[in-house]
Formats: sequence, structure tokens, C-alpha cells
Amino acid sequence: MAEKEIKQEKEKKPFPLTKWILVGLAAGIVLGVIFHYLVPASPIRDDIFVNGIFYFLGQGFIRLMQMLVVPLVFCSIVCGAASMGDVKTLGVVGVKTLVFYLCTTAVAVSVALGISNLINPGLGVDMASLVASDPSTLGSTSSNTTVVQTIMNIIPTNPVAALANGDMLCVIFFALFVGIIIALLGRHVDVVHRFFEQFNDIMMKMTQLVMYVAPIGVFALLARTFTNIGFDAFLPMIKYMGSVLIALAIQAFVVYMLLLAVFARLNPITFIRKFWSVMVFAFSTATSNATIPLNMETLDQRMGVDRKISSFTIPLGATINMDGTAIMQGCAVVFTAQLFGMQLGIVEYLTVIATATLASIGTAGVPSVGLITLSMVFNSIGLPLEGIALIMGIDRILDMCRTAVNITGDAVCTTIVAKQSHYMNVDVYNDPHAGLDLSEIRESA
Repeated sequence: MAEKEIKQEKEKKPFPLTKWILVGLAAGIVLGVIFHYLVPASPIRDDIFVNGIFYFLGQGFIRLMQMLVVPLVFCSIVCGAASMGDVKTLGVVGVKTLVFYLCTTAVAVSVALGISNLINPGLGVDMASLVASDPSTLGSTSSNTTVVQTIMNIIPTNPVAALANGDMLCVIFFALFVGIIIALLGRHVDVVHRFFEQFNDIMMKMTQLVMYVAPIGVFALLARTFTNIGFDAFLPMIKYMGSVLIALAIQAFVVYMLLLAVFARLNPITFIRKFWSVMVFAFSTATSNATIPLNMETLDQRMGVDRKISSFTIPLGATINMDGTAIMQGCAVVFTAQLFGMQLGIVEYLTVIATATLASIGTAGVPSVGLITLSMVFNSIGLPLEGIALIMGIDRILDMCRTAVNITGDAVCTTIVAKQSHYMNVDVYNDPHAGLDLSEIRESA
């Protein structure tokens, strides 16, 4: 009887959204290739399907994503900054943690931009014809703006106008300001704090509902893309995946390990050996939040990090430290700009670094929210959102790798801060058998 109930439960289990997106990806590619190579150009193919049905469904999905960007990012960042009230209780430890998280995220974006410009994933294919307006003019608004002016423009003269116009750097700055003030005032503004938390819940639910139509949007966008371009669109997708994976590997095994060796004087190889099981768990679950208990237990039992530190830094890192997501956004920017023939200068790159770094505060907690904040990064420098269609279909494959990098960054930061603050037992860290039971010790021997 029990087996029958279990079988019925499995039969009732809905088809995961990720698989539906992959189905939409595959179906869109197949239909687009068929239209490109087997169906001759005609009013039915071009006007009714390509520029009619496919265009309507694809652009409708993109407009839904645009609708979410400003309110979702604003509420998420306000809530994320407001939750940092605990920083006051940890003093210097809290400041070090925040500075470390923001700096490594900025480094992650820089690594992604550098690797992508070496690999050039979007060169060789011209997708400019798929955008209604001239893509060469989309990013030109800031091309004549100096770096100093760009930094000054982060401070909004009219926050309401910034929200209405979708000026994302101004929105992020104002949201951070509001969140920090809520954290400082504490109980005096509980009503306002609850309002933003509840409105943030609404936006998260809205994001989930919009993502339900993602398979249809991906299908329509890719069907139109491959109808116009054919197999030429495959190579850029493969090169984009390579760019992201290389950048993630550099961040995890070069940047983090150098920071561990320089600032904590600890052996990086020991860290990797002891933390590898946590990275595998994060890879398999693709969620930072689910990894928090195992992350903290490993740091405590196997690394010798005091729980007073990890109980603060690990949950905070799962909320605001999204280096893997930032890497995806940096690679996606270069990939899309090259696909649509846009030239990005130093001001655009600095804007991407600043936007992706600050936006990392509001990227946790919602499946696929990284793609929503990616559209925000695109908006900040005027990139066409059509590029997200190619990224979305393969994003879930890369998401598992991103999660492993995210939680590794949290653990490295925690270890460094604990070592510098004398909340760490180095003997436990150097002991290869620390935290293992007898059976595990025999297996490792």
C-alpha cells in the first residue's frame, strides 16, 4: 500500500520548470533551424510566425521581466541592507566581512569581463537585425560621460524620477541608503520594515509567476533567432559557457586561494580537501541557502572556525555574496554586446562592475532572480534584453557551478575573518582527521 502511495505521489509530481525551459530551448532551436533551412521565405513564415507570433510571445516575456526589475531590486536591496543591523554587534568583524564580500564580487566581475574579452564569445555572429532599434546606439548614452560624472550620477537628485526611469545605479544607491537607515532605527520603524519585507515577498511571488511563462518566452525568442541565423548561433553559446566556467574556476581556485594564503597564512590545499564535500553538495542542490548548515558545520568541525563568526558571516554571505552570479552577469554583458555589435568602453565596464557588485545584495532567495538582475545590469548600459534568451536556456546548467563558487567565497571570507580576529583554532585546520569519525578516517588513510 505504501509503495502504491509513493508511486502515486511521483506521478502527481509536476514537471520541473527548469526542464520545461530546456524543452522550450530545444523546441525553439529545432523549429528555428527547420524554418531557416527547410521552409522558404514567405509571408506566412516571416510575417505570421517570425515577426508575428514569435515576436509577440518573445517580446511579451521580455516586457514582463522589465516590469519586475525596478520594484524587485529596490525591495530586495532595502531588505538586504536592513538585515545588516547585526553588523553593529560584531563591530570590526562585520565591517571586514562586508568589505570582503563586496571586494570579491567586484573582482569576480572583473575576472569575467577579462576572460570574456579574451575568448570573445559573441564575435562572428551579427544579431543586430533582431532588435527593433539600432543596437549601436543603445549604449551610446554614457559613451561621452567621464568616470567622475558616472560616479556622481550614482547619487540621485530625484529618487522618484530614478525609480520611474529605471536608472539602476541611482535606484541601488537610494535602496541601500533606505535599508541602512531602517537598520539603524530598528524597532522605531518596524512598520516600514515589515512593509518592505511584505512587498518584497509580493515581488518574489510575482517573479515566480512570470518564470512560469519562461519556457514559452525562451521558445519564441530562440525560434526567431535560429530562423534568422541558423546553426551560426550555436558556437557563441558554447563559447559563452566556456567563458563562464573558466571565470568561475579562476575565482574559486586562484582568487580565493590567494586571498586565503595572503590574508590568513593558511594552506589552500588543506582548505580545498576539507571543503570539497560542501562544494559538491552545493553543486548538486544548486542552492546556497540549503548549504548553510553543512557549510557552518564544516567550518566548525573541520576548519576550527568559531561559531560566533560563522553564524553571522555564512547566512549574510548567502544573502549578499553572489560572486558566481556576478561572473555570469559579466560574461553575459560582453557576450551580448558582441552579438549585437556594440562597443563598450571603460565607463560601461565600470558601470557593470558597480551595478553587479551592488546588485549582489538583492540576488538571493528567489530561483532565477539572477536573470532578473541581469536585465537590470543590461539596462544600466543600454544592452538589448534579447541576448538573455540565449543565456536563459543554458543558465540552469551553469547555475550549479555558480552555487559552488558562491558558498566557497562565503567560507573563505569566514575563515580569513576568523583567523584575523583570533576566533579560529589553527591546529584543527591543519589536522587532516579533524571532524571525521573512525570510518571516515580509515577511508582517507
